[in-house]
Amino acid sequence: MDVVKPRWTNSSFLLYLGAFTVLAAASAAYAYLSTQYGHGALVGWTLLMLAVLSFLAVVLRRRGPWIAGGLFAYLTVTTFGTFLGALFTWWGWGGVQQNAFDGWHWVTWLIVVLVLIAAAVTLVLYRFPLLVFTIAILFWYLVTDIVSGGGSWSAVVTLFIGFFYLVPALVSNRVYGFWLHVASGLLVAGPLVYWWHTSTADWWLLFVSGFVFIAIGRAARRSSWAVIGSLLMIAAAVHFSIDWTTGSFTFFEGPTRAWTPIVVFAVLGFVFVVLGLGAARREPPPE
Repeated sequence: MDVVKPRWTNSSFLLYLGAFTVLAAASAAYAYLSTQYGHGALVGWTLLMLAVLSFLAVVLRRRGPWIAGGLFAYLTVTTFGTFLGALFTWWGWGGVQQNAFDGWHWVTWLIVVLVLIAAAVTLVLYRFPLLVFTIAILFWYLVTDIVSGGGSWSAVVTLFIGFFYLVPALVSNRVYGFWLHVASGLLVAGPLVYWWHTSTADWWLLFVSGFVFIAIGRAARRSSWAVIGSLLMIAAAVHFSIDWTTGSFTFFEGPTRAWTPIVVFAVLGFVFVVLGLGAARREPPPE
């Protein structure tokens, strides 16, 4: 079976919405059941959820739209990780992690490895592109947790992995490559926000970084980079709007300038329009 790209239609929107609503309900159910039952019973409940979702994935793969089967396969992989966590807790393994990257988390690493294997097998069987994003994020977490202990060094490792993902994203299947580009962009943007969120100079650096992200998206013909870059620029605009509205500048009168956010976002809007016009000249005409 060839890899198919999900298309934005009424049915695909409703299927994605329904599947992620089910995921939210399953997460809420897990949180509720963990307060009502012991560890052994919780294993049974998570196993029941895993069995129901995997059954639906198999049935929908054979008889329903391929997107529905892929979405429930994705939910099955997620629930598998929850089941493993409940099972290992019942066995007396692990505990509550106070820091995501601080310390030796061998039980968490084992769960991540097992879920990675399950996601890879499910990707081979269902060819559902969203699983690529899951694999990329789990691999990032595993490597970062093993080689770093939090703080700036974790940010450095994250930045490195983000740029590392860019290479296979450029040469891989266009459908799978989309989610690699998303993971790459998020992992590159995350450390920048971690480092540059304090001073005015930091926010200007984030704003300029937005232009770089948009340029990468134009060169790679991937809109995910442009989306992430625009979010960085919007975040900087929000900071400047708040700072310049209540700040003290001698050439302004009054303690507040309520019109400042209007001007800031108007300018930002025109910047986006100019960038969009420039990108339109370089894009191939639609078929």
